Amino acid sequence: MIRLSLDVTAVPLDPRGAGRYTLELARALSRRDDIALTLIARSADATRWSSLAPAASVLAAAPGPRPLRLAWEQWAMPGVLARQPLDVHHGPHYTMPERARLPMVVTVHDLTFFDHPDWHERSKVPFFRRAIRHAAARADVLVCVSHATARRLEDLLHPRAQVVVAPHGIDHAQFHPGPALGEDLAGLAGAGITPPYVAFLGTVEPRKGLDLLVAAFDRVAEAHPDHRLVVAGGRGWGAGPVESAIAAMAHPSRLVRTGYLADDVVPALLRQASVVVYPARAEGFGLPVVEAMACGTPVITTAGSVMDELADGAAATFPAEDVGALADLIDAALSGSGIVRRQETVRRGIEVASRYTWAASAEAHVNAYRLAIGRGSRPYR
Repeated sequence: MIRLSLDVTAVPLDPRGAGRYTLELARALSRRDDIALTLIARSADATRWSSLAPAASVLAAAPGPRPLRLAWEQWAMPGVLARQPLDVHHGPHYTMPERARLPMVVTVHDLTFFDHPDWHERSKVPFFRRAIRHAAARADVLVCVSHATARRLEDLLHPRAQVVVAPHGIDHAQFHPGPALGEDLAGLAGAGITPPYVAFLGTVEPRKGLDLLVAAFDRVAEAHPDHRLVVAGGRGWGAGPVESAIAAMAHPSRLVRTGYLADDVVPALLRQASVVVYPARAEGFGLPVVEAMACGTPVITTAGSVMDELADGAAATFPAEDVGALADLIDAALSGSGIVRRQETVRRGIEVASRYTWAASAEAHVNAYRLAIGRGSRPYR
């Protein structure tokens, strides 16, 4: 039995990306009989986590505001952990309590704070650069969610820790080729969406490449007058390039922006799309690619990226920043030609997506915890 503490203090009430990863990992770990799970949560967040992971113990002690929470992680969390019977602690979002004495596992989602600082809020860059450097130097095991991120981490920071690759999973009870068409259409109608359409799912921020998609769709919109471009996702920071691309559209009426969609509508959005386009410039994992493939929908994403790695040949890819190539792929996907190839792509996508489960992700994380424990308790430093 591994006595594990998992830091869930950074997970917002409407989790996306790394927040969704932490939530799903907590849920999967709590179902295992070889893990005694303690969740370190914000003081006002105990009910949510007790409901989500009823088998776990919840220590709801962290303050809510982000600056106070980050300070609490360094100055108070070590004492909280010391008072618990624990074997290992996991920081799932780059950081760790630096003075804690037990073995440490830290997840590094990507290295864009180093490689593309302009994709992040300026105040976050020095903080997360320092946190990642410290984890590389002091953690016992680092978890990366893709092989591409693991390779970049080793090349950039030469970590002393062992690096373990543990891909995300998806909920296959939610993301699959069914159900009946009428159910999907009813859910989409409530969000103002009607087929046929090209779909994008993700937060509107620089790294997602939505400006490329808007420009590419506008190029082929006239040739496919029945299709619209549906952008599902909340506005993040740095959305200026996207707004500029929208302002330059010749067919602005063909763009539908839904904001965040309810979780139960997202599978319908992906299933009923003619094609899902995820043109991110870089990503830690790129869940929408796997979710769309699991729904039996063709996918277009960025060549040479983490998403390309995940798709394993089951998605069409375009060179980064090449709007013309992306437009050509969208045009081909909507033209109705290549039906046999489309069917093979869908079949292959469903097969590839079936590999990604949260149970498999949890198993890989448990292996990381065992490795960290095997390295022995860390000296106080």
